[in-house]
Amino acid sequence: MIIDFHTHTLLSDGLLLPAEAVRQAEARGYRAIGLTDHADFSNVERVVAETVRGCERLNGSGGPAAVPGLEITHVPPELIPELITLGRKLGARLVLVHGETIVEPVRPGTNRAAISGGADILAHPGLISDEDCLLAREKGVHFELSARRGHSLTNGHVAAKARQFGIPLVVASDAHSADDLLTPALWKKVGQGAGLGEEEWRRVEQNSRALLERLGF
Repeated sequence: MIIDFHTHTLLSDGLLLPAEAVRQAEARGYRAIGLTDHADFSNVERVVAETVRGCERLNGSGGPAAVPGLEITHVPPELIPELITLGRKLGARLVLVHGETIVEPVRPGTNRAAISGGADILAHPGLISDEDCLLAREKGVHFELSARRGHSLTNGHVAAKARQFGIPLVVASDAHSADDLLTPALWKKVGQGAGLGEEEWRRVEQNSRALLERLGF
């Protein structure tokens, strides 16, 4: 069953209410969905509070686990560790950082700041460096293979670096609408498209289950 740690709702730039996102995920065979709307210092209190409140009411209703989180997005690198800490203090169970994708002008140093600050997942890390990979292994940060157009262009590089340095991978949709959510077959194909073999894919599934358990779900 799918564990997708990266989705967006209308609390930022997505199209669905949290309840709609969870129901659409349930229909696609999800075990868990991370609701990780874009946040910076201007909106983090609102985003986290509303996401936590929505997830608390949805969990226990028989659908997939709704994991309240946030995606720190285009924040200056020197401020990212502080925002990671604040997000957790406010109640986010899952913290992603919008990594140095090659299709957006993400400030250099964002990957390093996300890793240093202890994010759970570095989303679409782009052409991540060996030095940042070494730090990620030390810190236990997961790398994301993205199903989203554009961000997925460097999945092969990310997978190769994760293999080289022993970094845990997850596969996520970065969904902004119902059509972006994954099916079990597509979830696996994103990994295969990045060059993962069967044993590596099993580790992705194991990584996802272990992270979900670590988050308390």
